[in-house]
Amino acid sequence: MAGHNDNKRNEKRGRKDEREKDEFIDRLVFINRVSTVVKGGRRFSFAALVVVGDEKGRVGFGHGKAREVPEAIRKATEEAKKTLIRVPLREGRTLHHDGKGHHGAGKVLLRAAPPGTGVIAGGPMRAVLEALGVQDVVAKSQGSSNPYNMVRATFDALRKQGSPRSVAAKRGKKVADLVARRQDGASAPEAVGAES
Repeated sequence: MAGHNDNKRNEKRGRKDEREKDEFIDRLVFINRVSTVVKGGRRFSFAALVVVGDEKGRVGFGHGKAREVPEAIRKATEEAKKTLIRVPLREGRTLHHDGKGHHGAGKVLLRAAPPGTGVIAGGPMRAVLEALGVQDVVAKSQGSSNPYNMVRATFDALRKQGSPRSVAAKRGKKVADLVARRQDGASAPEAVGAES
């Protein structure tokens, strides 16, 4: 009887793993060969940087190290799934506002873009934004080109993203007031003056 329950448990776990595989896409950003000098010579291992996302506003990154490349990638993917963050997207295609992020010497600038722009970003930043599900964005790396710093700086910028709903809740206003101002642009100062 115990064996039967174990089989059921394993089946459920297998189904859950399949669902997670379908739900998330993973992108290998960088792989590095690391050598350790030991008594008999050098011992090589591999370090992998992986970005995981569901293309619907959730994204995470992970770092894994192992003697073999596939094992390093697997470890990095598992860590990435544990560190997922949720980012609010406007119309499910772009960011709500421009943002800057930095980590160490890595500095990035992310800008919201009109429909049809596409993902204009380089290397590690492109992997993060595509896994997130952004379709229109302009991104620029202004500091270090180290992939680890670029990915962490991109995540720093994404964590600062706020949706009109969260800003309205903080300020005690209606979402319609904030969104109307964004579309008007020029009349924003007058609207602020009229309220006070």
